[in-house]
Amino acid sequence: MKKEVHPEYMECQVRCSCGNTWTTMSTVPTLTLDLCDKCHPFYTGNQKLVDTGGRVQRFSGKFGDASKAALEKAAAAKEARAKEAEKEAAARAEKAQAKAAEKAKRAEKYAAQAAKEAEKAAEEQAQENAEEAAQVVAENVAEEAGQDAEATATATVTEVAETADGQAVEATATEAAEATADAAGDVKTDDVPTQEAAEEN
Repeated sequence: MKKEVHPEYMECQVRCSCGNTWTTMSTVPTLTLDLCDKCHPFYTGNQKLVDTGGRVQRFSGKFGDASKAALEKAAAAKEARAKEAEKEAAARAEKAQAKAAEKAKRAEKYAAQAAKEAEKAAEEQAQENAEEAAQVVAENVAEEAGQDAEATATATVTEVAETADGQAVEATATEAAEATADAAGDVKTDDVPTQEAAEEN
């Protein structure tokens, strides 16, 4: 080695923060370490918090409240999100319930309309049947009475029809027929308008 170029190489006393000491060679007489093979987690398997000069305490004093506030803020945000999700779920359930009620209301309305139309159709059918039956009866009566002369007969017939749900609907019709017998005895039957038909016309 060249003189006055390299530092002096001497014995060095090393002291660790855990209390372990040993002697080695270095360019300085003493060394102070934070970790050694007697306290490092890699060798011991135990985690050790080294607080050199109260650094951990100073860090906690400086940022401890901020971290606590951040945790509280995160918890509050999570709770707000949970409440918002619960509120949205309740709104969706209420909307679905309202939609189901509206659907049921429409179905009830359609059912009532269908029942009304069925009742009307049954009533029209009963009226038609009553008119046909009254006409036949009136013609038969007029024909029987008109063998020798002119005769007019009026018949009133009530017919009953059933709707799809089994409800009975009645209809009454009145018809008149005029029969005329000629000299040969042949009878001709004509419909005669009733008073109701005349009033309608």
